[in-house]
Amino acid sequence: MSYRAPVEDILATMRHVAGLDALINEGLAPELADGVTEAVLEEAAKFAGDVLAPLNIVGDRHGSRLKDGIVVTPPGWKEAYHAWAKGGWNALPGPEAYGGQALPTLVQSACTEMWNSAAFAFALGPLLTVGAIEALHAHGSDYLKETYLAKLVSGEWMGTMNLTEPQAGSDLNALRSKAERAGDGTYRISGQKIFITYGDHEMTDNIVHLVLARLPDAPPGTRGISLFLVPKYLVNADGSLGSRNDVRCTGVEHKLGIHASPTCAMSYGDEGGAIGWLIGEENRGLACMFTMMNNARLNVAVQGVAIAERAYQQALSFAQERKQGTALDAPKGAPMSPIIVHPDIRRMLMEMRSKTQAARSLSLLLAALLDRSHRETDEGKRKAAAERAAIITPVAKAYATDIGVEVASTGVQVHGGMGYVEETGAAQHLRDARIATIYEGTNGIQAIDLVLRKLPLSNGDAVKALIGEMRGVVAQVREANAPGFGHSAARLGAAVDSLERATEWMLATMGIDQASALAGATPYLKLFALAQGGTGLAKKALAMQGEDQGAAALATARFYAEHHVGEATALELAVTEGAGAVEDSAAVFAA
Repeated sequence: MSYRAPVEDILATMRHVAGLDALINEGLAPELADGVTEAVLEEAAKFAGDVLAPLNIVGDRHGSRLKDGIVVTPPGWKEAYHAWAKGGWNALPGPEAYGGQALPTLVQSACTEMWNSAAFAFALGPLLTVGAIEALHAHGSDYLKETYLAKLVSGEWMGTMNLTEPQAGSDLNALRSKAERAGDGTYRISGQKIFITYGDHEMTDNIVHLVLARLPDAPPGTRGISLFLVPKYLVNADGSLGSRNDVRCTGVEHKLGIHASPTCAMSYGDEGGAIGWLIGEENRGLACMFTMMNNARLNVAVQGVAIAERAYQQALSFAQERKQGTALDAPKGAPMSPIIVHPDIRRMLMEMRSKTQAARSLSLLLAALLDRSHRETDEGKRKAAAERAAIITPVAKAYATDIGVEVASTGVQVHGGMGYVEETGAAQHLRDARIATIYEGTNGIQAIDLVLRKLPLSNGDAVKALIGEMRGVVAQVREANAPGFGHSAARLGAAVDSLERATEWMLATMGIDQASALAGATPYLKLFALAQGGTGLAKKALAMQGEDQGAAALATARFYAEHHVGEATALELAVTEGAGAVEDSAAVFAA
């Protein structure tokens, strides 16, 4: 089916949840004033719908494959990418000094949703390039910046992130790839990497790999990891491409979904060592790579929103056309009705819609916080924004990608038996969505990060400030006293209460009983997401009263509060009283 970017809801979320207007009025994003944001999003929507969306099913059916040592992408992929780069879309967030437009992350994230909704597997490549640009710009030498950044920003070259190895997935302590000093300022890299997204392809003339490896005298563990830039082709002094570097794709994975995205096994140094350049300092590579990974985690959250939106649109279209049974109030002998008239179908569609919009509110809020963390002129405000962004990052990544899977699964259910066959396309969304909960740090790792590293920021004051803002929204809903909110104020208030109690328990427990804290980390993250997402939707609904889409925003916020937020009480109990059951389960798995 066709895809139509939900520009109106994206803009409403940017304005009323993420604070787009405040960014502009406070002088933090003046370039977005005078209709610029709207114009960018409308053009992005056209490219997504007209160029990328038709390729989605083509990519799924053809996939990318390794043929005679060359990775071949699906028909139309290369041409679409060249049109994308020529349109300046790759340069949207890039630094101006290297040809970028330096637009805020908030705008980039809104466009990223559209690209991923249109063709998830296509959009993966540019996402990794954006992260490579950010890491190189922040930590690279002047030589590396001058040699590579302009080409990456323009999209003429693409970038990758090389972390995972056969024995080292989430645990980078086990990383074995080696780097040897060559004596001329370069290094020789050798080793194997797996699961490298767009590790090889024919879409660009060069591919710039960012590779983690160890020096011979490196300390053990993650303290001994360095980051290197290793191009597919070496670059001559005049900027032209030279000889092929000692790096090869040895295989393309056959995956559950995202078939068109070449997920490669890479070999470095089969012929003496791939030539690489150090990024940042020796043995400080993980800090440099995290610049790229943090960017990627926001983008993966947006991917969850994107696949959910595409699945929702398809399910809605199907429900409006598919006829089965008759409406409850239909006269005897009436013809079959579209299934959207049936209450349970409407319930499923509202579940899909409300979860998608809650995840969007989290993701765009995170993008705006990241913008503030870089653009605020006051040091205190910058720090506060950075801490809030740090807290929201794992919440958005985990919740939005979980929602991507849940919504895509519900989309199959709306289709009934037709959803279980490939010809409708509903199954592809479910297959594609599944990876997002795993890569860039599994969702379990996101929960651990939230509990152990993010809650203690500023001695817990940062998370308490966020909870205080949620309470403020609940108070506004109560004061509005609008019948359309139904039981929203009560449900949201109870959720924020549960979150506050669970947070206090976590802060008190993690220092004395880390195992119990970790046992409740995942339910705590979901509890946080429900409260933040629910108040985000309510905030948007309050602001949109009287607007054309105000009634729809209100109905969506109410549904989310009354059908999903009620889980908060059970999640609080799982956090504060569930550790014993997890600990005792060890006996179940004993040999």
